[in-house]
Amino acid sequence: MVSRDGDKEADLDPTLRSLAARFAEAIVCTHAYRGDATAETAPDRIVEVCRFLRDEPELSFDFLMDLTVVDWLGHRGLRFEVVYHFYSLRHGRRVRLKVRLPEENPQIDSISPIFPAANWHEREAYDMYGVVFHGHPDLRRILLYPEFQGHPLRKDYPKEKVQPLVGIADLEEDTGRGRRRA
Repeated sequence: MVSRDGDKEADLDPTLRSLAARFAEAIVCTHAYRGDATAETAPDRIVEVCRFLRDEPELSFDFLMDLTVVDWLGHRGLRFEVVYHFYSLRHGRRVRLKVRLPEENPQIDSISPIFPAANWHEREAYDMYGVVFHGHPDLRRILLYPEFQGHPLRKDYPKEKVQPLVGIADLEEDTGRGRRRA
């Protein structure tokens, strides 16, 4: 087991045991605290790990609750951490997956083919943090307009930054939606 600091709770968690047994080379570390099981995995194996979590009958993690990004600006090592929260409706268990990505060109494979709910979560992570999800069916901004420059939830985003102004007609034209105003 690759549990962190001899974590007894992680050693007992059935989900973490299954992940460590199946993906020994891809699981960086695991830990558990008060029933919250966490596994950090290699970025190039995220799709395979997520498919295993969903399809393995003893696990059956069929619900992606959340996907977010943490910006570790100023810490040593990799800057961004993509965090996935899954829930098994059958077994009533949760698991958290974490994947560390570099500051320059953070990118990872999309899990939206496995968990369709990831579509919007990945778009938000792309919009706010600039993480690119390869294989995503429609990776474009979801909260901000297309001309917006930068990614506002990054810790180094300048709070004084002035964005280009765009009229409502320009927005409707860019997205191909809405009605033209006279």
